[in-house]
Amino acid sequence: MNSIAGRIIGIAVCGALGAVVAWALVAGIALTGVAGALVAAGVGMVVATAAFVGWTTLGRRLERPK
Repeated sequence: MNSIAGRIIGIAVCGALGAVVAWALVAGIALTGVAGALVAAGVGMVVATAAFVGWTTLGRRLERPK
């Protein structure tokens, strides 16, 4: 999915994945307040970025002519 629509879908899906993973981590270790928010933001961004890299790599591999 190398199109604009594919990238927009990828951003939404990967962002949601990062948010869920970050929320689960912060809830699992019972962090609250500013510390919980900072950890969730950092973890969420790292997970979302890694997922988006995987999403775009997969999309490019699937569209590559054989």
